[in-house]
Amino acid sequence: MGTQVMIDIATDYTAIKAKQNVAWGSGDYSKVGVTLQITGEELAETMNMDADATVLDVAAGNGNATLAFARRFCNVTSTDYVPELLDASGARAKAEGLFVNYKVADAENLPFEDQSFDAVASTFGVMFAPNQQQSAAELQRVVKMGGKIGMANWTPDSFIGQLFKTIGQHVPPPAGVKSPALWGSRDWLAQTFGTSCEVSSFQCKNFLFRYRSAAHFIDYFRMFYGPMQKAFEALDSEGQTALRADIVALVDKFDISTGEALCVSSEYAEVVLERH
Repeated sequence: MGTQVMIDIATDYTAIKAKQNVAWGSGDYSKVGVTLQITGEELAETMNMDADATVLDVAAGNGNATLAFARRFCNVTSTDYVPELLDASGARAKAEGLFVNYKVADAENLPFEDQSFDAVASTFGVMFAPNQQQSAAELQRVVKMGGKIGMANWTPDSFIGQLFKTIGQHVPPPAGVKSPALWGSRDWLAQTFGTSCEVSSFQCKNFLFRYRSAAHFIDYFRMFYGPMQKAFEALDSEGQTALRADIVALVDKFDISTGEALCVSSEYAEVVLERH
């Protein structure tokens, strides 16, 4: 009788990130991201950094937190692994006359020395890195002792958290990749960052997605939000119809509007960790 050999095949994060890069680079996420600007402003206020503080924005997208800190005269370095998103952020900074240092960088392998920044921030960005433990370790590595890590992350039970789950039921995520919404769980954050950081602030807030209708929301996200665009492209016509129906039902569940237009409330966690 032969001997059975158990082979542990590691998750291929490089391949996963390559596909993610294509997804985030498709559509035009900047058109979706810019609607979330208020979350960057609120995070900057909560973190309360001094002028001239060095701030790193990780997985910065089109720069909501980047611009918020720059408006407060911090020295901001803005990073993302999708160059087109940094270009969009740069155009916004130029329009406002703000100086920002931009650098293409992977959240799981930040090209900076240990303890380089007074603060590290990420709004709905680093939570999407597939290797969660590695990206969390990188945030902790590059922030100074006594510095802050600030994030805005969708919570598991939020509208966006449930949207991830709904899409995953139609187009399963790659094997080994855990839900990005874990980053919105206080217990998960305490477990992941607890050896070197203390949770100094954890506030559950709500962002309101305002669109003309459920159909408008889906069509807008399908056109401009790369991950949703790719999910629909992966399905045949019957599958697309089923996914759309499930998203409409989810939108209806979270719609808090009292008029004809859509107003979907999605909870997120605004988190500040202090490095010790």
